[in-house]
Amino acid sequence: MNTLNKVTDTVIIHAQLATMDTSVPGAYGTLRDHAVVISGGKISALVPMAELKVPPDAHVIDAQGRWVTPGLIDCHSHVVFGGTRVHEWEKRLCGVPYTEIARQGGGILNSVRATRALSEDQLLEVSCERVKALIREGVTCLEIKSGYGLSTEEEFKMLRVAKRLGQLYSIEISPTLLAAHAVPPEYKGRADEYVDLIIREMIPHAKEQQLAEAVDVFCETIAFTVEQCDCIWSAARQHGLAVKGHVEQLSPSQGTVTLAHHQPWSADHLEYLDQNGVNALARCGGVAVLLPGAYYFMREKTMPPVKLLQQAGVPMAVATDMNPGTSPFCSLRLAMNMACVLFGLTPEEALMGTTRHAARALGRSGHCGTIAVGKVADLLIWNIDHPAEIVCSLGVNPLVHRMFRGQLDASQS
Repeated sequence: MNTLNKVTDTVIIHAQLATMDTSVPGAYGTLRDHAVVISGGKISALVPMAELKVPPDAHVIDAQGRWVTPGLIDCHSHVVFGGTRVHEWEKRLCGVPYTEIARQGGGILNSVRATRALSEDQLLEVSCERVKALIREGVTCLEIKSGYGLSTEEEFKMLRVAKRLGQLYSIEISPTLLAAHAVPPEYKGRADEYVDLIIREMIPHAKEQQLAEAVDVFCETIAFTVEQCDCIWSAARQHGLAVKGHVEQLSPSQGTVTLAHHQPWSADHLEYLDQNGVNALARCGGVAVLLPGAYYFMREKTMPPVKLLQQAGVPMAVATDMNPGTSPFCSLRLAMNMACVLFGLTPEEALMGTTRHAARALGRSGHCGTIAVGKVADLLIWNIDHPAEIVCSLGVNPLVHRMFRGQLDASQS
């Protein structure tokens, strides 16, 4: 019989576990009628109910046969920004291409102007509601990119806001420096000089001040060349930061092949990824992050090569890409649904893409993303009959309890 040893232990009883652990046989890594034992904010045991002996002084949470999953992980977001770009959306609906809007000074640069106009406290205030919306859906780990500052001072303002969000709410934040999101207006026609600023000043200082753990770039014809991105990735790795990239979103740049040389956490978007890029990702072990919200909102026609990625064994994560211009959706469940309907993923693949594979896309496979002994107790209890309902049925939130590091979120309980 398995007995809890400490009065500080918490145990979730009578749970159907969707562990998302591939070492557990069957769909979703399912363990029926199990208990989850939690000690010190971590999972210390998974025990069949028939073998569990619970002492009277343990903190018991009765799942009443409900499903329990790992906390959801949004591994690609831009939730810290100012302003709105709804007028650009109206233009796109009338047939003006995104690339044309960007070349006219709109797009990312529009958000740069609005973000720069806010103080750090104001930027924090407008970002809080977005984070709270993701938390209500069960997100327990969130990547937040900079990229709407495009100067050292403004980029670091955004990263400080990301850090403060993690202090305000029960959520783990993965901060990413995306200074290479667009060429700032003051560097128009001098992109190489701006890249030099990123390499010489932003990357080393972001590392020194512990404001970022990864460096991202927008490798695209309207942003930065493969050669410029290669220099940025090299500098990031030299300073001990992880790398990732917005690659192959609007054109086949072959940026993924170059990114793969730097052992990236992930390659993101990938609508124009070809077999060479797929093979490069498979060799380096990077995660393919699918962003169906942007594909849907921009009414794109070229899909990421999901079948090729599956055949090559490349893990696929799914994320919101929450941003003001091309994916203004604070819903990871919506992104999962879109990944199934638009890209052909199964519900299990979508849930795997927001747990196990998303953790890998943020360098966190060792401590979150699955329900397993030793992982942090970031857990969700759902009032559903099957895990696919998390992905299928939108509009009503079936989340009953959200647990972060072994503590129930009071707003969910």
